Amino acid sequence: MINILFSARPQLWDVYRDLLIEACAAKGVDINLGTDIPAEQVDYIIFAPNPTLTDFTKFTRCKAVLSLWAGVETIAPNTTLTQPLCRLVDTGLTQGMVEWVTGHVLRHHLGMDQQIKNQNGEWAPVAPPLSKDRPVTILGLGELGAACAKSLVQLGFPVTGWSRTPKSIDGIRCLSGSPAEALKDAQIAVLLLPLTSQTENILDADALATMSKGAFVINPGRGALINDHALLAALNSGQVAHATLDVFRVEPLPADHPYWAHPNVTVTPHIASETRPETAVEQIAENLRRAEAGEPLLNLVDRTRGY
Repeated sequence: MINILFSARPQLWDVYRDLLIEACAAKGVDINLGTDIPAEQVDYIIFAPNPTLTDFTKFTRCKAVLSLWAGVETIAPNTTLTQPLCRLVDTGLTQGMVEWVTGHVLRHHLGMDQQIKNQNGEWAPVAPPLSKDRPVTILGLGELGAACAKSLVQLGFPVTGWSRTPKSIDGIRCLSGSPAEALKDAQIAVLLLPLTSQTENILDADALATMSKGAFVINPGRGALINDHALLAALNSGQVAHATLDVFRVEPLPADHPYWAHPNVTVTPHIASETRPETAVEQIAENLRRAEAGEPLLNLVDRTRGY
């Protein structure tokens, strides 16, 4: 039997406890799961950021830390964490993100906001272009970005994807290096990058200027990917027609932040996609099985890249 420490916000314990036990049993992994296992007895840690665990040095027997989050920017830089770290790639989270991104791309593409607001008796028959004439750029071609790109290609959008390292995905124009080329003439940009020192403020004034005038920005990735001052300036000048933002540098978004009052900004409360416990535990259990069998772990974080 292996000892697994569950370290996360207390309200998640009741959500995950039975699901984790059942998923591990299905994989043939015999576990002792708890929230207060002595550090020297812990074999694995299932982790989501919480104030009770920031120092990993005392877990001398721990073989791996398995994150309940897809994003690991709050834990990967922790110098006390020397064990292997695995991020979560959850099929439920991926599907949820595909649905949210596709919905908002179509919303802006079809001009739904204007149609919904135009209830004053004015007849304005302006048809949108076809999807083939609406270039979309996705910054980030990881699990989530690639899945969203494939969904949009199926709807007929010409999709350019950008990643820090070269990728090849059928039907998608894949670029790396400078993101400026990927954003050039884009009418819709979707941000799905991890947050690292290289990606912070990647959507700045210069990047926004390369897009088509009147473009749309959709950010379900990380708030700090966007230079907020640059985006507000682009919205005020008309370079960007509308921004739909699900993530922010400070969350909850402060009540006095300019995004709330801006007529061309949609704020959503970090709900683009959520980890689905029922599917998340499947990956956790599989990684535990792999670790005990001496097999490679899934979704191992590269500390040099930060994801």
